[in-house]
Amino acid sequence: MPLLDQFARPLSSLRLSVTDRCNLRCRYCMPEEDYLWLPKGDILHFEELDELVQVFGALGADRLRLTGGEPLLRHDLPTLVRMLSRHAFVRDLAMTSNGVLLSECAATLAAAGLRRVTISLDTLRADRFRALAGRDELARVLAGCGATRAAGLPLKINSVIIRGVNDDELADLLALARELSAEARFIEYMDVGGATRWSMDQVVPRGEMLARIEQACGQVVPCPGDPRAPAELFALPDGATFGIIASTTAPFCGACDRSRLTADGMWYTCLYDGDGVDLKTPLRAGVGRGALLALLSSTWRARRHRGAEDRLAEPRRGPFVSVAELRRDVRLEMHTRGG
Repeated sequence: MPLLDQFARPLSSLRLSVTDRCNLRCRYCMPEEDYLWLPKGDILHFEELDELVQVFGALGADRLRLTGGEPLLRHDLPTLVRMLSRHAFVRDLAMTSNGVLLSECAATLAAAGLRRVTISLDTLRADRFRALAGRDELARVLAGCGATRAAGLPLKINSVIIRGVNDDELADLLALARELSAEARFIEYMDVGGATRWSMDQVVPRGEMLARIEQACGQVVPCPGDPRAPAELFALPDGATFGIIASTTAPFCGACDRSRLTADGMWYTCLYDGDGVDLKTPLRAGVGRGALLALLSSTWRARRHRGAEDRLAEPRRGPFVSVAELRRDVRLEMHTRGG
């Protein structure tokens, strides 16, 4: 029998943060220059990550996504990819990256067993990229997109759409995705982690995005998709498809099967979860796989989180956490728990 939570949601998708470090400073994730970092001695070794993945796999997790921070800042990441890809239960092994370092290692990652890549790219304009990401790296990100496709890896391009910032680039981002034979995915600006300057008036809702795309590109038709997937899929007249993740105005909590493991072994069963479960301590204490299975099973069975829906119901919605709270608890940051 599958392991189900209180709303009959299975434990299927696991996001593995391999580092909390990042080489960009995106305004919706980690806009500050100075951060508190996880102690290096607390970061899980590859063998420890692999051990935990096997425990999750025994409970039904068959889709893995490597995240960060920026996962390519973790030394020798292809070694971890090879370790994880050898497991028969791993149906999908993907990675989310900002793309800055991908041109140097896309082929190596593909050879190691990586199956898909998602690149975060919010603008195609150099001045906006500098303003949004805090670094002048647009050319390297575009090179990473090209290298990913050249390596034969399916590619998705994630763009967080912010009113007055990049909401006039929907058609341009669709054109880039079409050129790369990639899938564009537009994400509503979310009030999580480092988005401490978030406000609802900056959110471009799903319906408005669709109207703008239809005006620029022609009729938009809904497509069938995986009900567990965060993105709703749509097709354009030329056959190109794209997705919209409306996690702010139309949350998908009811089908959410995702959980997140930080680089230091804290497990969060919801993006809005304030309290994680420490897996590093029992793992390093050598409690054995049976005890870890019991801990994960009992935690998931008790899971009732519907965080994005709860946030939607708030009458005066502002940023999820303040800068002061983030400085008290580094794991509230999205770059620590994998976004």
